[in-house]
Amino acid sequence: IRAGCEIKIAAKVDPVDQEYFDAKIKPLIRHPLVDFIGEVNHIEKNNLVGHAKALIFPIDWPEPFGLVMIEAMACGTPVVAFRRGSVPEIIEHGITGLIVENVDEAILALPKIESISRLNCRDTFERRFNAEKMVSRYMNVYEKIQKTSAEISVHSIVA
Repeated sequence: IRAGCEIKIAAKVDPVDQEYFDAKIKPLIRHPLVDFIGEVNHIEKNNLVGHAKALIFPIDWPEPFGLVMIEAMACGTPVVAFRRGSVPEIIEHGITGLIVENVDEAILALPKIESISRLNCRDTFERRFNAEKMVSRYMNVYEKIQKTSAEISVHSIVA
């Protein structure tokens, strides 16, 4: 609202959270610029993210991966994200999105998002996060764990 931009929010509200959502969140999002869509399926999510100018990712905890950022890049959609958790490892500032420190910086970043190439976002996804790359990296991790586990077992027997 402060940025003067339309925002679409897609999210599931669990039954256990419904009372809180109705009391605390709904009043905050009753505005002509805010469209709370609710829960969406995979096709609807791809359409929503794929047609968005940007994905806003105001994470406030050290999330270890952040799949939603990668889903946005797969759709060619740049990301505006807070510098928390894995954000600096996933988003290339100025290439696949903009990394900001807080809400005020995010608001200032929004007009700059159009300078981010959607093609670069998609290309980065293909280069870094497509299924083949991810499977290969997971296999490398599993092989290292298996090797380390085998070395520990042998060491325990020898010791």
